[in-house]
Amino acid sequence: MQKIMGDASAVVSDYLRGLAAAHPDVVEYDPESRIVVRRTPARPGKVGLISGGGSGCEPLHAGYVGLGMLDAACPGEVFTSPVPNQIMAATESADHGAGVLYIIKNFGGEVMNFGLAAEILRRRKGIRIEKVLVNDDASFPPELAGRRRGLGATVLVEKIAGAAAEEGRSLDEVAGLARRVVDRSRTFGVALSSCTHPRTGRRTFDLPDGEYEVGVGIGGDRGHERRPLPPVDEIADVLLEKVAGELGLQPGNRTLVLLSGLGSTPSIELHGLFAAVRDRLVKLGAKPVRSLVGNYITSLDSHGALLTVLDVDDDMLDLWDRPVHTPSLRWGV
Repeated sequence: MQKIMGDASAVVSDYLRGLAAAHPDVVEYDPESRIVVRRTPARPGKVGLISGGGSGCEPLHAGYVGLGMLDAACPGEVFTSPVPNQIMAATESADHGAGVLYIIKNFGGEVMNFGLAAEILRRRKGIRIEKVLVNDDASFPPELAGRRRGLGATVLVEKIAGAAAEEGRSLDEVAGLARRVVDRSRTFGVALSSCTHPRTGRRTFDLPDGEYEVGVGIGGDRGHERRPLPPVDEIADVLLEKVAGELGLQPGNRTLVLLSGLGSTPSIELHGLFAAVRDRLVKLGAKPVRSLVGNYITSLDSHGALLTVLDVDDDMLDLWDRPVHTPSLRWGV
């Protein structure tokens, strides 16, 4: 296995130690609880935000801990949910007296373990907890909405809801805003290769040259179908078809666009794809007013892309522009 790593069992803890060492002014790593927390505590009375999930999708979630986003993150093993004890430790760290918001991607283990942690802490500690489920995956039809995974909208929720919490909004207000972001976001992904799992040293699935997977997620899983690889313009069409259709994009809509590589997509390809996506949004009359292009939610070393589009309103746009200071996202500070 051609990887810059030591013992595969230590790959996650090595990453978390390195992240904290590289950004000592922003985050701390608690190896006993295996969580990442804000270095500078938030003010009393601020709503706390936490999220977590399987490692391998970096910088999600630990890379988004800091001013204007998460108060704490609990990373699990690669493609594996964090356990309830991690989530409870993160919750207590993020509780500043105004309650805590859980941002949960729609994967079975995460839904179960965050739900269990919330019930225990409500009963034992009296902490007020609200949960927001992110299920923006447009690769599943609406009648299979329960199977829609939490993908790129997770980043948008963490940033926008994080800014609202920093502003001093209540738990109910922050949770309601986060749900509105989920409702107005859709994501679709494609992959030209699968990823190599560090524990097995093997690709999670085989993909012949000249083909690509349509409708992939972030857990090393296959898409819904396999097609011959087309030019970039046709890939942009595939990414936008269901996203634009479900959001009902039309002239006058303003959009926030996140185009994330899946870990090994070269910048020259990713930005070329963004140019094609943007051209199509402009042609629809759906003005792209903000964008992020880069590796923001990944799948180890997969070659591919996730397109997330948010039909943004004035409040969301204002909160998006607020200062943020995390290891992986920062502006305005």
